[in-house]
Amino acid sequence: MALNLRQIEVFRAVMTTGSISGASRVLMISQPAVSRMLSHTEQRIGFPLFERVKGRLYPSPEARRLFRDVENVYRDVQRVNTTLHDLTQRRHGVVRIAASSSLGHQLVPWAITSFRAQHDVRVSLDCQRHVQLRDQLLDRQADLGISLFPVNHPNLEVHPLHQARMVCVCPVDHPLADRGTVTLAELRQFDLIGYGAETPFGQHIRSAFESAGEPWRPATEVDSPHYACALADAGGGIALIDEFTWRGWRGDRLTAVPLPDEQRLIVSLAYPRTEPLSQLARAFISHLDAAFARCGESGMELT
Repeated sequence: MALNLRQIEVFRAVMTTGSISGASRVLMISQPAVSRMLSHTEQRIGFPLFERVKGRLYPSPEARRLFRDVENVYRDVQRVNTTLHDLTQRRHGVVRIAASSSLGHQLVPWAITSFRAQHDVRVSLDCQRHVQLRDQLLDRQADLGISLFPVNHPNLEVHPLHQARMVCVCPVDHPLADRGTVTLAELRQFDLIGYGAETPFGQHIRSAFESAGEPWRPATEVDSPHYACALADAGGGIALIDEFTWRGWRGDRLTAVPLPDEQRLIVSLAYPRTEPLSQLARAFISHLDAAFARCGESGMELT
């Protein structure tokens, strides 16, 4: 009853293209070869995978159910090939970086550009949400992770890099716009744009309000600070975001007012604990440190 990888490949090709001819083109084999393999597969499992009506194939309910698991197998095979490719590339030099989206707009690109000016190697940057960033490190799909929030896992080494300010984003004509700083208590009377409780931003901000003894009652919720800026820009309220997202914002209808220092975020560097860092990865970290120093010395105004 077991299917081999070739049978799975043919079945998937027919499912995704919807025809024998389409599968033939994808697999670069003849149509008769696809038909024979599909017929042999159906004989082996004991039931039809497709209904043939006027020359067209229609997947059976069993085929649709099987396809879900086949897709999982196919993704695993792709991951094996990706790993093999990366192992080959690493022999010639490559640094794979996973970063929080806010950091990928400006700061990490600064570090990459500086690094590549001295090292003729390939660098890949993948901006991910918090959980996906951690998983990429655990799956060895990234050498370094640069996260706006703590990364907690026994198999990861984590070091603090930088303290990032939190800011309140509001329209330029808002009552808070000309303030030097703003406290959480002063936000109570305004419509707040919040984040889902399952997101790192949502957890951080909710904890901050609870510590300040203030109620946390957002008028709307989004899942990232970039969408929070967009909603604030549309007049949907005021939002609390990190300074890096604000630095990357290009609109001119908003301004940002810093929150007190105790609301700062800790940017962390993470990498697998079970493998030593390559010399290239260590060299990149020095350029990353310089990028954070440049960020602090840039004098970019928040308001």
